[in-house]
Amino acid sequence: MAEKVNLSETLKHYFGFDSFKGDQEQIIRSLLDGHNIFVLMPTGGGKSLCYQLPSLLMEGTAIVISPLIALMKNQVDVVNGMSEYSGLAHYLNSSLNRAAIMQVMDDIRKGRTKLLYVAPESLTKEENIAFLRTVKISFYAIDEAHCISEWGHDFRPEYRNIRPTINAIGNAPVIALTATATDKVRSDIKKNLGINDALEFKSSFNRPNLYYEVRPKTPEIDKQIIRFIKQNPGKSGIIYCLSRKKVEELAAILLANDIKAAPYHAGLDSPTRSETQDDFLMERIDIIVATIAFGMGIDKPDVRFVIHYDIPKSLEGYYQETGRAGRDGGEGQCIAFYAYKDLQKLEKFMEGKPVAEQDIGRQLLQETAAYAESSVCRRKMLLHYFGEEYPHDSCDNCDNCLHPHQRVEASEALLIVLKAISALKENFRQDYVIDFVKGRGTDDLVSHRHDQLDEFGEGEELDPKLWNPVIRQALIAGYLNKDVENYGILKLTAAGKRFIKHPQPFMIVKDTEFSEDYEDPDSEATGTALDPELLAMLKNLRLKVAKKHNLPPYVIFQDISLEQMATMYPITPSELQNIQGVGVGKANRYGGEFLKLIKAHCEANNIDRPLEIRVRTVAKKSMLKVKIIQAIDRQIALDDIADAQGLEFEELLDEIEAIVYSGTRLNIDYFLEEVMDEDHIDDIYEYFRESNTDNLDAALDELGNDYSEDEIRLVRIKFFSEQAN
Repeated sequence: MAEKVNLSETLKHYFGFDSFKGDQEQIIRSLLDGHNIFVLMPTGGGKSLCYQLPSLLMEGTAIVISPLIALMKNQVDVVNGMSEYSGLAHYLNSSLNRAAIMQVMDDIRKGRTKLLYVAPESLTKEENIAFLRTVKISFYAIDEAHCISEWGHDFRPEYRNIRPTINAIGNAPVIALTATATDKVRSDIKKNLGINDALEFKSSFNRPNLYYEVRPKTPEIDKQIIRFIKQNPGKSGIIYCLSRKKVEELAAILLANDIKAAPYHAGLDSPTRSETQDDFLMERIDIIVATIAFGMGIDKPDVRFVIHYDIPKSLEGYYQETGRAGRDGGEGQCIAFYAYKDLQKLEKFMEGKPVAEQDIGRQLLQETAAYAESSVCRRKMLLHYFGEEYPHDSCDNCDNCLHPHQRVEASEALLIVLKAISALKENFRQDYVIDFVKGRGTDDLVSHRHDQLDEFGEGEELDPKLWNPVIRQALIAGYLNKDVENYGILKLTAAGKRFIKHPQPFMIVKDTEFSEDYEDPDSEATGTALDPELLAMLKNLRLKVAKKHNLPPYVIFQDISLEQMATMYPITPSELQNIQGVGVGKANRYGGEFLKLIKAHCEANNIDRPLEIRVRTVAKKSMLKVKIIQAIDRQIALDDIADAQGLEFEELLDEIEAIVYSGTRLNIDYFLEEVMDEDHIDDIYEYFRESNTDNLDAALDELGNDYSEDEIRLVRIKFFSEQAN
C-alpha cells in the first residue's frame, strides 16, 4: 500500500507541511506496510504526525491510547480543524454524556471517524470492547508509552492492561510512541505490549536550542523567578512544582506581582483545566504553574522557558518537561532549582512502598542528583543517560559550559575506584563502592567482610568530594557501565580494565556544592543603601515635599523606603510599588517627583539599574491581615475583630499598624467615632501632623497625661492611613 501513496502530497494536503521531519516518512511507510513500530522521538520531533497521517490513509479507525483526558480535546480539535466535516477525530472518555458517546459510535460505524482517542481506563470497559469488536481497527497507537514501565517517570498501572484489551478487541499493527525512554524502559514497553519484533526508530535526544541551567534553591527562589519572568516580558513559560499546594501558592504570588499566571493540576475540575489550557494556548495568560499533569500532548511551539521549582523525581521526567520549551527551534531556557533537602523529602515519600519500587525510585533520584550536582556539560550528561554519546566537550549552551569549573587531575582516584570495583567482583552500587574506598566500615561492608580486603580504604587520604564526580565522569568516559537491570551495580568496561593495566591522565571537574547553610537574602532587615549620594538627594526631596503638604517627612516616605529606592533605583510607578512601605495610593500621591529624581540621577551617572524586586507575597501570615482588612471594610468593631481572631486588642493594633505602614489604606473612622470624643481625635491628629516623628514613646511623653496608649495608637493609624497612603 505504501508504494501507491504519494506521502509528500498527502502531507501538504492535510497538514500544509512541505517536507517530513527526521524519520517521520519512514515510520509512516512502515505502519502502512503493517509493521509493529516503536518510536522514540523527543518532544517537538513530531510524534503525533506519525499516527495522524496514516490513520487518514488506512481503512478503518485508528485507536490512540493517551493518558490524560483533559488533553485529548486539544489533539482532536487539531485533527478536526484539517477537515471540512466534523467527526474525523473523536475522543471517548468519562467526560462525555450518553448522547455524546452514541454520536461518537455512530460516526465510527459510518466510517467518518479515522482517529479515536481513548484513555486506557475507557478502553478496558466491557461495553467499549464489545463495540470496538464490531468495527475495523486500522492500528493501535500507544502515546506516552513510557507509562507502561515501572522504570519510566510516569508509571500508570492501567497501561499494563493494554495488550490483553487489544487481544480482546482484535489484532492490528501497534505503534508505541514516547519522548523519553532509557534502554531498560524501551525493552519493558516492547515486552509488555507484545511487540518485540517492532521496527525501532530512535531520534537524537539532542535539542541544541535548549539552554540548561541548575541553580541552588534558596529562600529567595520566588524573587528569582519573578525577576526572570519580568526580564522576559510577554514570553510563554511553564513552571513545574511537585505538589498541588505549591502550584496554588506560587500562582497566587505571581498574580500578586502582576504576572498573568494560572495554576494547573489534577485536583482542579475539568472545565477549569480546559479553560486554563485554552487561555495559555490563546496567550491570554503567559505562565502556567503546574504539576506534571500539564503539558502532555500540548502543541504550543513557542514556550520560551520551563522552570522546575522542585527538582524532578527522574531525569526522564525532567527531559520530557524541559522538552516543552522551544519546540519551534527557537529560544528555550530550562532552569531547575536544586536543594539536597528536596531529594531527602522525595525519598521519605517512598517509605511504605514495596521494596523493589523504593529501589527503583532511589536510583532514579540518584541520577537526578548526579545531573544537578555535576559540573560537566549538562547536555553530555543528559544524552549519556539516554544512551547517546555527545561528541563534543562543550555545548556552549548550558551553565556548566558557559561558566566552566577548573579541571583537576584524577587518574589516581579513578585507578582506586576501578580496582575497588574489581575487588568487589563488580557486584555493588556507587554508594557502596565509595564507602569501600573511603574505608568506612559500615554494617553492610563488615557483614560482607569487605573491610578485610587489601583495597579497603585505599582512597582515605584523598579528598572525599572526589569520589562521586570521578565515578560519574568515568561512566561518561566509558570506563564503567551501570547495570540498570540490577539497580545500578557498577561494572568495568574493556576500557576500564585496560586503564588498570596502563593508567593514563584523567581530568575531571569537581561537583558543584549546594550549601544547605544560607542566610535569607530576602529578609526585611534594614541595610545600608547602595547609593549614599542618591539617598541624601531623596531625603532632601522628602523634606521639600513634606513642607509643601504641611506634613512630617516620615509620612511621605519612611527611611527604609528611601534606602530601598537608593538601592533598587525604581523609575516607574509599578517598580515603586515593589518598595517596602509603598502602596498604590502613596506611589500615586507622592511618587512622581521621586521617580523623576531617580531617573535623572541614573542617566547623569550612567547607572545600570539592578533588576532587583521585592516580591509581594501571599504567605500564610498575610491571611490574618486579609481577614482584618475585610472585617474593617465591613465596619466591624475592632474589639469584636480581636475576639474573632483570638487576639488581644494590643496585638490587633500591631497587625493594623503593619498593614497601614506597608502602604494599605484603612478607614477606622466608624470605630473612632464610637469610642472617642471628636476633639480628642483632633488633638492627637494635630500632634502627629506637627511632630517630626511617629515614635509612640515620644507621643506618650507629650500626650500621655491626657490620652491612653490605645487612643494615641488608634489616631496614629487614622493619621498615617489618610496622609501617607
